[in-house]
Formats: sequence, C-alpha cells, structure tokens
Amino acid sequence: MTLQEKQAELIEDLNLIENVQERLAVLNSYIPRVALPEAERSDALLVPGCVSRVWVLGEFREGRCHFRCAADSPMVAGLVALLCHLYTDSEPAEVIAVEPEIWAGCMFHKVLSPTRMNGLAAVRTRLREFAEASIGSTGA
Repeated sequence: MTLQEKQAELIEDLNLIENVQERLAVLNSYIPRVALPEAERSDALLVPGCVSRVWVLGEFREGRCHFRCAADSPMVAGLVALLCHLYTDSEPAEVIAVEPEIWAGCMFHKVLSPTRMNGLAAVRTRLREFAEASIGSTGA
C-alpha cells in the first residue's frame, strides 16, 4: 500500500465517526502504536515550534522510515501519534513527497487552533527532514 493509499484509508476510516470532536478523541488509540517511552525522550528529540513539548524519533530500517513520538499534552499526543502512524513504514521519498491531507480530510483543521496547526506543521517538517537525511545516508 502506498502512503497516499494509507492516508486515504485513514481518512475514510476516521470519517465513519460523524462528530469531529469524537473523531479527535479516537486519535488516542494511535498513541500505543508509535509510543516513545519516557526513558528515550531527550532534548535532541524535541520538535521546535510546538507549544507543548513534543518528541519525535525517526528510525530507518530496511529502506523504510519508522517514527515514534510522545507529547506532554493528551490532545497533542493523539494528533502527533496519528501523523507518526501515517508516515511510519514508508519509503523516504514518499515521506518527503506526500503532504498530510488528513487534517482537512477529517475536518480537524476547522476545530484546531492556528497554534496547534503550526505545531503539527513543525512535526511534519521534522518527519520530512528525517526522510531527507535517510536518503542521504543510504545512497537511495
């Protein structure tokens, strides 16, 4: 499955929940899938540009990017977990090229503050930078 197909499937699945607030609440179910244990959180993994503290760790295995994350705000933790889940197990070129349409696709952009959207953009930048570095380090 391509990253674009994965994103379309996630949007479709989440939109089965009619109420956008309830849809947001479901995002907490993604946290365990990409959880970054407290012992692994370091200042080097903090994402600049986020009001809440957000940690993102990228790992490159078998030609694919994998992401784990954590946040000190429960709402942010769910949003960031969704983003990390979306991009996990994708090739670096896909991580670089495919932008997250999930915010608009699930109408989250209508209920999230501009500050929160800016923080999610900062996380997206971190994911893209990791993928770019992965291509450079592997010669892919």
